[in-house]
Parts: sequence; structure tokens; C-alpha cells
Amino acid sequence: MSGAKELVSYFEEAATWDADRAAVAARTHRIAWVVALAGWLCAISGAVALALLSPLKSVTPYLIRVDSTTGVVDVVPQYTGTSQVAETVTRFLLQHYVDVCERFVWATAEADYEECGAFNSPHRNQQWAAAWATSNTSSPLNLYKDGTSVAVRVISETFFQRANGVNDLAQVRYVKIRRSLDGIEEAPTHWIATLQYIYGTPSKDPRIRQWNPLGFRILEFRPEPETSADVQTVPAIVPGSQR
Repeated sequence: MSGAKELVSYFEEAATWDADRAAVAARTHRIAWVVALAGWLCAISGAVALALLSPLKSVTPYLIRVDSTTGVVDVVPQYTGTSQVAETVTRFLLQHYVDVCERFVWATAEADYEECGAFNSPHRNQQWAAAWATSNTSSPLNLYKDGTSVAVRVISETFFQRANGVNDLAQVRYVKIRRSLDGIEEAPTHWIATLQYIYGTPSKDPRIRQWNPLGFRILEFRPEPETSADVQTVPAIVPGSQR
């Protein structure tokens, strides 16, 4: 009898061992799931935090200026596109745009093409690329491949105000003089160009900002030959004075 009782006791104790092992396995399983869930929650929280912080992350380019005389270094203030620009600055930019985009010198043609593009709107840049394409018979690359150069002299700029009070239109009068490779000049031709412009956010591309730090954009540019009979005579253009 005593042996039977011991055997029963042994089986009961063995059953408790199995129950303990099952309980430990279940607890370990629950802990594993909790750890995995916590890991997923941390990963999702990190991704959401990065997504919320991404609009706050931006790269702001800046221009450092060094005084050639004193060696003093300072940072050129950045134009944000929100303040009113003085009319004298707009006059300069319009004159500079017409000068760069309408002249042609074979040695600087590529640089002038890129600089002009830095002031164009996307639509205007499409027109600009089509005008310079070698497949276009009127392209300056085809017209002046014999070495002819075109010099430009701006005469005047006139601003116009729309009925709604918006100031975004101007007319620029200028002359163009063609000079052949042997230095012979043709008679100057008088032109008038109507431009629609706007000030936008300056480009973040350093190459574009070196030409156009104020975000000045030409939306439309329509040059036409001047037809007025009393066009003013302008002084002759000195070779090399345009650059």
C-alpha cells in the first residue's frame, strides 16, 4: 500500500511539474508578444515623429561676401520674396534681363543663355529653349554662326499699372547693333519689348541664386521692332562695354 501511495504522490508531483512548465511557456509567450508590440509601437511612433518634423527641416543657402579692401566677411541678407522691392531695383533687373537675353557674343553665348534662363518662368523657359534650338532656323546659333555679334543698349523703361492696381507690366526700349566678324557695324535697329514680371521665392539652387537672388521672374517677353518715326539717336556702342 505504501508503494502505491508513493507512486500516486509521484504522479501528482510530476503533473505539477508539467503544469509549471506550461505556465512558464505561456508567460514567456505573453512576454514575447508584449516586447514585440512595444517594439512596433516605438517604430511607428518614431516614423510619425520624423514625418511631423520633416516640414521643419530645410536647407537655407546663404551668400558670404568678402570686402576686397578690408577683408571683412559678412553674410549678404536674404530676400524672402515678401517685402516691396524698390522701383530702381526693378528697373535695373529689367535692363539687365534685356541686355543679357537680347545680345549675342559667341564666346559668352552659353553663359548668357543660362543666365537669362535663371530669370525666366517655366513657361518662358520653354519658349527660350525653342528659340535657341539649332533646329530653329531663326536661332541665334544659326543666324550668327559666322561670327556676327549683337550689342544692346537700353534706352528707357516704362511701367504700367493694371486696372486692379497690380504693377507687373513694363515696356523697355532699346537698340540692337550687329557687328560682323571683321568689325563692320550695321545701322542700329530700334526695338520695344513688353514684359510681364513678378517677384517670387528665390531659388534654392546656388547657381541660379548667383544670378537672381531676389526671385525676379519674367512671365512674358514680347519684343517688336520700333516703328516710331522720331526715335532718338543713341551714342555708338563701344566694343566690349556690354560685359
